[in-house]
Amino acid sequence: MFSDNRSVFRLLTGSILFAGLLAFFCWYSPCSHAMSVEEEAAYIVSQMTLEEKIGVLVGDGRYVPDFEKNTNDAGQGMIIEDMRSQVIIPRLPRLRTTAMSDGPAGLNREAKKDGEENFEYTTAFPTGTCLAASWNMELVKRIGDAFGNEVREYGYELILAPGVNLHRNPNDGRVFEYYSEDPLLSGKSAAAMVQGMQQHGIGATLKHFMAHNQQANRHHFNAVISQRALRELYLRSFEIAVREGHPKSIMTSYNRMNGLYTDENVELLQLLTRQEWGFDGFYITDFDGKGSALGKVRAGINLLMSGSPEEFDELLTAVKNQKLDEKLLDERLTKYIEFKLSCPYALGEEISANPDLEAHAALAREAAAEGLVLLKNDNSCLPLEKAERVALFGKTAYSLIPYGTGSGEVRSHKRSLSMHDGMKELGFQLVEGMDKDYLDYVEKIKRENKVPDYFNNPKMRADNGIVGDQAPKHFKGRLVAFSRERVLSREEVEGYAGRSDVAVICFGRSSGENYENGYLPITDIERTLLETVCDVYHSAGKKVVVVLNVSGVWETASWSDLPDAILMAWLPGQEGGGAIADVLSGKANPSGKLPDTIPVKYDDLPSAPYYPGTPKEEPLNSLYNEGIYVGYRYFNTFDVPVAYAFGHGLSYTTFEYSDLKGDKEIFDGSITFSVKVTNTGDRAGKEAVQLYLTAPMDKLEKPEQELKGFAKTQLLQPGESETLQFVLDGRALASYWSGISAWVADAGVYVVSVGASSRDIRQTKTFQVPDGLVVEKTHDILFPDYLLNELSRNRKAF
Repeated sequence: MFSDNRSVFRLLTGSILFAGLLAFFCWYSPCSHAMSVEEEAAYIVSQMTLEEKIGVLVGDGRYVPDFEKNTNDAGQGMIIEDMRSQVIIPRLPRLRTTAMSDGPAGLNREAKKDGEENFEYTTAFPTGTCLAASWNMELVKRIGDAFGNEVREYGYELILAPGVNLHRNPNDGRVFEYYSEDPLLSGKSAAAMVQGMQQHGIGATLKHFMAHNQQANRHHFNAVISQRALRELYLRSFEIAVREGHPKSIMTSYNRMNGLYTDENVELLQLLTRQEWGFDGFYITDFDGKGSALGKVRAGINLLMSGSPEEFDELLTAVKNQKLDEKLLDERLTKYIEFKLSCPYALGEEISANPDLEAHAALAREAAAEGLVLLKNDNSCLPLEKAERVALFGKTAYSLIPYGTGSGEVRSHKRSLSMHDGMKELGFQLVEGMDKDYLDYVEKIKRENKVPDYFNNPKMRADNGIVGDQAPKHFKGRLVAFSRERVLSREEVEGYAGRSDVAVICFGRSSGENYENGYLPITDIERTLLETVCDVYHSAGKKVVVVLNVSGVWETASWSDLPDAILMAWLPGQEGGGAIADVLSGKANPSGKLPDTIPVKYDDLPSAPYYPGTPKEEPLNSLYNEGIYVGYRYFNTFDVPVAYAFGHGLSYTTFEYSDLKGDKEIFDGSITFSVKVTNTGDRAGKEAVQLYLTAPMDKLEKPEQELKGFAKTQLLQPGESETLQFVLDGRALASYWSGISAWVADAGVYVVSVGASSRDIRQTKTFQVPDGLVVEKTHDILFPDYLLNELSRNRKAF
């Protein structure tokens, strides 16, 4: 009997143990619904060999033994084929590559091939600067929503957008990808874009972190920036985007900053972004960056793209030689795999590939129109009447530049609506036969395929593999934009003038990564065309309008007195021609405002003496000696004349500002201001209202004014009013005191100014801070590795 009981006991014990093990296995199975994403990611990593771990972290699976990735990338940061997801390790089927693609103006898939049917098109939305010029964050969020929808519909999980770097200097070829010279406008725009995108469960990627404000020697230059300028300007835009947008990813930049490659900087990636800002996503490097793979992983990078055999070998050797703890490698990899497992398709969603492209095109047109800025409109030249006959000059009027080059392209969009076609669709009377003259010229440029002047120098030829006088294959999208304007004789202009009532001239400029070509002032051919057209038309009592289809800030002061009206159209996306037609006709009332100051001349820019660095041709160090005085902070503090002020933009109606009020006179942690805006004109319109703050100077020197809030009215009918509110907290009042590593608000009187631009102030109010405030303490990090002689109000170093 005893023996039987013992047998039963053993049987029961074994059964219980087996059941327990089975229950544990089920709980720990990657297929179990009881397992969290974090637990499943940790389980997957625990099942991987060292080589497999490194193979996923380096190149997203590219170097996992026996894995063959089904797509490629172009190197130099640009994806050239659809990055479709696929299983990396067969025994771990939940571990797949991440389906990712470039942005930031639209899902940048492989372009349609000749003869290909049933192509899945995407939308080319307005570029970042154009969106920021709308000053409408709800509209930017709607663009992000449509953008994110296409990312998800086509089976992608990660979009490498938006770009958040400040516009330090307009020569940077990537200015169109970014938003503004101001960190608040930049950060809010990026946050709205991320919020819209990530509503669809996909991941957005802030880039290029940090201080990637130039293209000269972009893989190696060292941006030398003071702690204060970093905190108040360059980091601030990213901080807002992280805190308010909660992006799932951040892409580091190629360059060094204050001595270290950004992807090797533990202070930047851990102490600042994770500890101070609360970033909980993963870090990805820009494609084919330099530096040490070991340094990147130790600093916090979770994915090295696009990876190389050298990086794989370096990490493998480092672990085997105890220079890298495998537990740290596991930690970095687990964070990245958590993202993979949380994506819609990892959760079982099917790819539908059916976005509403018509609705997205309509939204792109609406957003472009709202981002267009009317710089000048003498004698109510605009809007044009449909009865007026229009002569449309300039090759770009017939060949829109919707976006820039490089990874900022959107090669998979269906069309680029030109100004000519947009105006024709809207019913404008265009000079008959003029389109043929220009379209023949555009086709001639394509047929001859000559290297444009801008690229016809030793450096550009070497960078682009140019041999002889023929442009390389990848110039297809930039050939017309960079080629010379069509030369017209006075007799030809007079012939067009005889058949029209108004001349519209479109000047165009493209730009892109790896080139310092954002500014490119007016050429002799363009100036001659403008002067001839203005002389001929004005002599006949007729109007001239200039439209600028350009990357960003453009020189206008030397010629702006010639035309009657100037419309800044930026790089407005695929529907740009329609948006321009909407504004020229008055169908859309312009409400865009400049996100950048337009200087009188390039040399007036505070960064001009130091840009792009030393030595100038291939800079090793780029000294940000202008410090905190970037854009309007400089021009308004030092009373430097400008062509057009930050925030400037005209409308076809007028607005009155009144009743600026604060809810208190003594600051006690927050203060709210309200202002009434009334449409006093005869057309419905929107107004972008800006709030600037002038702070007292006690402990710290400060700019004359800083943007601390903005809001856009709804569409106000004539006579209609709206009251807008702005809340200022302690950080809005504070400046960064690097000596004590803290945000500090000085005691004294603060002046709130509300207006239509930084130099068109309509209402002011004051409040007091009775005692100085230490608003927030921070880590003492990211100090420059080179002596800076920063600009100050008394023009001495401080």
